[in-house]
Amino acid sequence: MNTPIRNLYLVVLAMFALLLGFTSWWTVFNDEPLRTSAQNNRDLIRAERVPRGKIVAADGTVLARSVGKKSRSTSNRIYERRYPKGADYIAPVGLSDVNLGQSGLERSQNEWLSGKAVKLATAVDRLIQGDQRGDDVHITIDPAAQQAAIDGLAGRPGAVVAMDPSTGAILAMASVPGYDPNKAIEDPSYRATLKDAAETNRTTQGAYPPGSTFKVVTAAAALDSGKYTPDTTVDGTNAQVFSGTPLNNFGNESPGPVSLRYALTHSINTAFGNVAEDLGKSTMQRYMKRFGFGEAPPLDYPDSQLRPSGANLGGKRGFVPATSRFVDIARLGIGQDKLQVTPLQMAMVVSAVANDGVLMKPELVDKIVDADGRVQKEVEPEEIGRVMKASSARELQSMMGDVVNEGTGTAFALEGIAAGGKTGTAELGDPADGINDLWFIGFAPLDDPKVAVAVVVERTPGQGGAVAAPIAKQVMQAALGSSSGG
Repeated sequence: MNTPIRNLYLVVLAMFALLLGFTSWWTVFNDEPLRTSAQNNRDLIRAERVPRGKIVAADGTVLARSVGKKSRSTSNRIYERRYPKGADYIAPVGLSDVNLGQSGLERSQNEWLSGKAVKLATAVDRLIQGDQRGDDVHITIDPAAQQAAIDGLAGRPGAVVAMDPSTGAILAMASVPGYDPNKAIEDPSYRATLKDAAETNRTTQGAYPPGSTFKVVTAAAALDSGKYTPDTTVDGTNAQVFSGTPLNNFGNESPGPVSLRYALTHSINTAFGNVAEDLGKSTMQRYMKRFGFGEAPPLDYPDSQLRPSGANLGGKRGFVPATSRFVDIARLGIGQDKLQVTPLQMAMVVSAVANDGVLMKPELVDKIVDADGRVQKEVEPEEIGRVMKASSARELQSMMGDVVNEGTGTAFALEGIAAGGKTGTAELGDPADGINDLWFIGFAPLDDPKVAVAVVVERTPGQGGAVAAPIAKQVMQAALGSSSGG
């Protein structure tokens, strides 16, 4: 063999080895992204031969189950998913279908629900004979709270998240508009209209300016830093200049010097602009990070359906810390500037305040139960970390109580139960248009919080206290009624 031919042979051999190595790494050794992709339906086709486990709500309501039918192409029996509650639970549950792929808990809990069916259906097909089935996934969603959230939104685009602040258990997760998963599975023409809707969950993916609900984060940083108490005086004069531009209060109210408590109760923008500037970017960034801003929430849910919250420049720059030179810290401190948040993130914020400053890991799964009724896994509450001192959290709880008792959040007041909260009205575009994202975050009871809730209603005229707070009240009443057995 002459030298040129030998060299060419060695080059081809090396290229073949590289090709083999890369394809093996991508498809065998590092195949999880391929296996878990919502668009990969090969495993779903195989798993059709094994009935998936049920997804069951906190009160035993079945939210997803498998039904058997005869395959058109073979004599084998196959299974399809059915969702007895339709679109109302699409946000937490998602769907599993050979055409639309998987989303929500159907995707993140697939290994349990399928009972490892993907591997078994091919390896020991003769032994399965349709007798094996997946494990049931029992989740934390409270149907009473979930229905109250759906009813409260009443078809308006928006989202609701309710949590148990002491455990992180998610009691309600509603995203509107949704879609009917049963119709999506059965009707090809309906399915074709969905596009990316199968993966859309506003509670974990929606990007909204939080408006004045973010003042809770600024107040937490102020109190916990030791620089402020609820009685510290701040300047609430209207039209103060921050970053070269005047900042106005709602209705151009100009109360002058006020206490921090008054500023939160009546949502004075300029007062909180001064607080954020005084604390500085580093302090604001530190507390935002403690609350979970800057990274996707640690929820056992598909990564592609979890969005981080924070200052977002868009384009290649994307999310930046509060310390960035592009951030107007005064306006970020009142929930404006470039801030974008998810409803889940704001539910985590109010939960941490309600839980005396401790942030719990949000959870949707309660336990896994096999076909014989044996518990395979129980999810225990997990602490993410302490956001602020307990004393600071209790001061903030008291201030949020004033918001509900005498401030902008009176529509959240519960009969016979003291509560705390914060309204938010995030202006979109020209203020003269009156189109806003309307917010409310709150918790109850005030002295022993059992439920925390976050509500956003998209692109709607009005204020958060008038539109979002009544929805939050409705969800709170349902959740507290369920937790007390009423």
